[in-house]
Amino acid sequence: MSTIHDNIAKVRTRIREAAQASGRDPQAVQLLAVSKTKPAHALREAFACGQRDFGENYLQEALAKQAELADLDLVWHFIGPIQSNKTKPLAEHFAWVHSVDRLKIAERLSAQRPAHLAPLNICLQVNVSGEASKSGCNPDELPALAAAVAALPNLRLRGLMAIPEPTAEVAAQRAAFARLRQLQESLSLPLDTLSMGMSDDLEAAIAEGASWVRIGSALFGARDYPQKASESPAR
Repeated sequence: MSTIHDNIAKVRTRIREAAQASGRDPQAVQLLAVSKTKPAHALREAFACGQRDFGENYLQEALAKQAELADLDLVWHFIGPIQSNKTKPLAEHFAWVHSVDRLKIAERLSAQRPAHLAPLNICLQVNVSGEASKSGCNPDELPALAAAVAALPNLRLRGLMAIPEPTAEVAAQRAAFARLRQLQESLSLPLDTLSMGMSDDLEAAIAEGASWVRIGSALFGARDYPQKASESPAR
């Protein structure tokens, strides 16, 4: 447990120091542990260190972990691409979905959210870098999409998410995150969430207003992708 314990402590220190350097309250930045490809026992170790929120990219893998860890009070976030035929289990088994980029997906999530559960927290994924290979709506399409999703029952639109093009230049990192923040500020909606920043750029994301940073390798180490064909994301 020592490695995960130490890694979580280091990441929390990075978050605190980045927030303080930007004049922000460290409590305003939450850590989402990205646990894709990691075994359930690694999540159990992180839970023992106080971590409660976990992000998964692959639906079947996530559902298996949820069953194995049902004795723990975990909050599950889906952060991968979403396929329309997989929305029902997402609506039933997650508290957050960070990667909605089409109205059709949001409509299905709303219709399939069980009545006994709280509204599903939604972030809209925006392709801020214009990469053809990346999921996310076009920034020009965001205002209409956000207005439509905010009007759906059984969902609570919380904010925006982005995975900018990787770069080691801090100025470029900040520019991409600033774009997402500015897009959110331009929407006439009561949004409170910016899901942005990963292991290599969390400081830049926090400087530009991140409220969730999605951290995987800095917590759990390099990803353990199996040699066999892995499950496709829920795209």
